Amino acid sequence: MNDTSWGAPSRAGYWGAPDQGPVQGAAPAGPAYDAQDALTPPETQPMPIVPDVAASGGHQDDDRGAAQPSGPLFRDETPPAPPAPPAQKPQEPMTGAPQPAPAPQKKSAGRDLGAAIGVGVGLGAVIIASLFIEKAVFVGVIAVAVVVGLWELTSRLEERKGIKAPLVPLAVGGAAMVVAGYVRGAEGAWVAMALTALAVLVWRMTEPPEGYLKDVTAGVFAAFYVPFLATFVALMLTADDGPQRVLTFLILTVVSDTGAYAIGWRFGKHKLAPRISPGKTREGLLGAVTFAMAAGALCMHFLIDDGTWWQGLLIGFAVAVSATLGDLGESMIKRDLGIKDMGTLLPGHGGIMDRLDSLLPTAPVVWLLFVAFLGSG
Repeated sequence: MNDTSWGAPSRAGYWGAPDQGPVQGAAPAGPAYDAQDALTPPETQPMPIVPDVAASGGHQDDDRGAAQPSGPLFRDETPPAPPAPPAQKPQEPMTGAPQPAPAPQKKSAGRDLGAAIGVGVGLGAVIIASLFIEKAVFVGVIAVAVVVGLWELTSRLEERKGIKAPLVPLAVGGAAMVVAGYVRGAEGAWVAMALTALAVLVWRMTEPPEGYLKDVTAGVFAAFYVPFLATFVALMLTADDGPQRVLTFLILTVVSDTGAYAIGWRFGKHKLAPRISPGKTREGLLGAVTFAMAAGALCMHFLIDDGTWWQGLLIGFAVAVSATLGDLGESMIKRDLGIKDMGTLLPGHGGIMDRLDSLLPTAPVVWLLFVAFLGSG
């Protein structure tokens, strides 16, 4: 019978002689134990080093796990994650320390300036050539601009608002209106305007009645806004010095727009009508008035027979005001439609209507002042 007490192991089990079975309390032979350990009670024996099986890839005979005393003692135990570094609070700037000034933002014109200048020069060359070669050719140029402008306006109305202003009677009546104004004067222009409005009413009757009122209203407005106002340019052309009057009208309008752009872009700080056109400033309006009055005095002195410089000042002032109002008026229309430009035919400018916005309302003003100062002949 084997001895099961901890204190007295059998001598046969100690010296490795054959025995009936393992003896409790006997230490196995191996390099981790010696004879002294075998005689020491288990309470005082040091705990044997257990190789890290999980770290050694699952092989108990691999000694790499013994070199990792910090590994887990059990196969299913994961080592604790290293503590996260404490979050650093953002350093608040000292109240008294000077802060670096933000980099100045360069102002942008918002358009391709090179393309805008090139297209402007090309249009100017066509207009001047047709104006001084033959008056009838320039009347044709006005009629073409009117038809294209009507096409842009009616297209945007249908796209954005679902308003179908009839283009065919507008285009035919608009071109006829310009020719009638040149041939028959103001009376011919009024008659053509009335007939065009009537044609719009009748043409729209060929379609279902839904939306009839808004369609014909938009059609009559388009007939007045584009061809009728453009007719006053043809009325200016009927005078003996008609080309010079038309050229003065064009120069003053362009100079007014240029002065407003240049001064407003460089010095503009106070908004003129932020809800309608945020880009326009009071400083820009002052620049438009100054440039237009100076150009008016020069044009009336050098281009117009019997013209005086003070008349040019008044005409220049009126042009600056009417051109600005015309620009704001079309900006109001475009804001209502939710668009930036009326078209894309003119790179750097937008569409034809984006160039006619200042010219159209200015034409009757300049025609009236010319008639008041110099007569209609």
